[in-house]
Amino acid sequence: MRTSRLAALTTEQEALLDRPNRRVEPGNGIFHRYEHPVLTAGHVPLDWRYDFSAEDNPHFMERLGIEAVFNSGALLYEGRYLLMARVEGWDRKSFFAIAESQSGVDGFRFWDEPVNLPESDVPATNVYDARLTAHEDGFIYAVFCAERKDPGAEPGDTSSAVAAAGIARTRDLRLWERLPDLVTPSPQQRNVVLHPRYVDGKYLLYTRPQDGFIDAGSGGGIAWGMTQSMEGARIEVETLLDPRVYHTIKEAKNGAGAPPLDTERGWLHVAHGVRHTAAGLRYVLYAFLCDKNEPWRVTHRPGGFLLAPEGDERIGDVSNVVFSNGLIAEPSGRVLLYYGASDTRLHVAETSIERLLDYVTGTPPDALTSPGSVEQRLALIRKNRGAR
Repeated sequence: MRTSRLAALTTEQEALLDRPNRRVEPGNGIFHRYEHPVLTAGHVPLDWRYDFSAEDNPHFMERLGIEAVFNSGALLYEGRYLLMARVEGWDRKSFFAIAESQSGVDGFRFWDEPVNLPESDVPATNVYDARLTAHEDGFIYAVFCAERKDPGAEPGDTSSAVAAAGIARTRDLRLWERLPDLVTPSPQQRNVVLHPRYVDGKYLLYTRPQDGFIDAGSGGGIAWGMTQSMEGARIEVETLLDPRVYHTIKEAKNGAGAPPLDTERGWLHVAHGVRHTAAGLRYVLYAFLCDKNEPWRVTHRPGGFLLAPEGDERIGDVSNVVFSNGLIAEPSGRVLLYYGASDTRLHVAETSIERLLDYVTGTPPDALTSPGSVEQRLALIRKNRGAR
């Protein structure tokens, strides 16, 4: 029975890993979704989950189960598509693992072992949602959330936590050096992204100041700040770049996604926005463009979302959520946008620099009121009727 279970599981997994992923037509003109997720719990190697010892595991049980694989940093590295995925076990702990593909849309296989991330001076209980930045200083940086129990929590409070921006760097994604956590004026910090270029000889980071672990509180939205070094990185002043706005897709929270894409029109960002609904929080993705020479200044803010959860994407551990911390832009201009769906699995959408620039510069900004929205739609309708 044990041997037959192993054979059946191996056959099932190989079929999953080799499954082709087809683009879903016709798309919406901005991007195309793909038929299947690119990473799931089923992609995780069997020897990460099962004890292969016949003596210790006679029934071939899953000893260290995997609940989800999602929110992934992304990098085109030496012609290979690499994802630094968040892998979450049955124990609710997350860790990082690198998956590799030749196409970027299917065939992803994890490397032999997860990322062996060195600890910081103050150990974190959980780490997740790494953004990968290939910086011009020659290092690849991973900036991620490092979560710790709130030392000021009341006795008996086992849920209050503190989020900080953890930092590690590498040259090959195998050997990692842990650096001290980012220090900012904010008591909690999430969704921090390192800009890929020096700005006036300094490192620029996009931050998301917040008062609490979940609630943004007085945190106004996506901010930016500068540090002289990534070794003991410290931001003295956080300046608001992309604010939260009432009755929009980013009224509750918003945060930076992947490192911005360098385009001829400026720095292109894909971020996430959160709003309250009767069913809980809803996460969507949206885009904006920053100035080429002043990457802290937003030049275009299209209204509404770029991508929202659809169909099965809405179902999972934390439903009605899409979240992205990984983009790959090929030299050809093709862009692959990797997004987690409901904190359970990882999907990909395909677009291009050309289409994204058309979208961010040609889509009207949010009109902020119902009458304003109607005016925008009437203008479009009348323009189209006149064009016939």
